[in-house]
Formats: sequence, C-alpha cells, structure tokens
Amino acid sequence: MKLNPKNGIDQLLFGMKQKDVIGLYGTPDKQFEDDDSNIIFLYNQAKLRLTFYEDEDFRLGYIITSNPAVTLLDKNVIGRNVTALKQELPFKTWEQEDFDSTENHFNESNWLILQSEFDVVIRVEIGAIINDNDEFAWKFF
Repeated sequence: MKLNPKNGIDQLLFGMKQKDVIGLYGTPDKQFEDDDSNIIFLYNQAKLRLTFYEDEDFRLGYIITSNPAVTLLDKNVIGRNVTALKQELPFKTWEQEDFDSTENHFNESNWLILQSEFDVVIRVEIGAIINDNDEFAWKFF
C-alpha cells in the first residue's frame, strides 16, 4: 500500500467522492458522522480511516492508516523507529507534539503525520494540500 504525499494512498486520491471509494474498496465496515458533520469510512482489513469533508461537498480530504504494508517513498513505515525513518526521508522540517505516550511528527509541506509510541511508528495520517489561494488542491475531479 503506497502512500503518495500530497495525492493520497494506494488507489485513493484526495477529492474522491464516497461512491468513487466504494467502487474501489466496497462498502465500508463502519460509517459514521463526526462532530463536524464529516463522513468517516472505516475499512478494517485495510486498516484505513477515510474522512470526507462536509464543507467540501464530501470529498476525501484526510486518510489515517495503521496498515503494516504501507510504504512512503519505498520505505516501510509502520513498526519503524521514527527517528531513523525521518532521517531517511527527504522531508527535513518536522514539528513534534507529545501526547502522554505518543508523539505526532508533523511535516506541513506534505500534510503528513507519523504517530509514534515508544519511538516506533504506529500510524500515519495524510491530508489534502491547501494551495496558495487557501483552497484544497484536489487530485481527483
């Protein structure tokens, strides 16, 4: 499962609608609405959480995964030492935020979060990029 910075993951592209995703992955194992009226799809086997933004006509705008098969620039991600992985990536600017036993390592230029616990990456979050006009740069139309 290849994570494509600024674009999406696997066959999923930012900007897809729910019907497009269902066409690729089938009906989600769970679907719900969050506090912001966004629609969330959960795919258990793929270990994917997909967010469709209500204020963007329910386009896919955020992806979270803990799938052990996920790769980023041909590097395995889940289960890796977070410091070693960040050193191998070409993204050099990282902000770190600590939450009890977990840390979020955020690279803003790719809207990418590596979440670690005990120095090991446990999940990856990636969001659609916002352009200079303060609009989402959708990859799927």
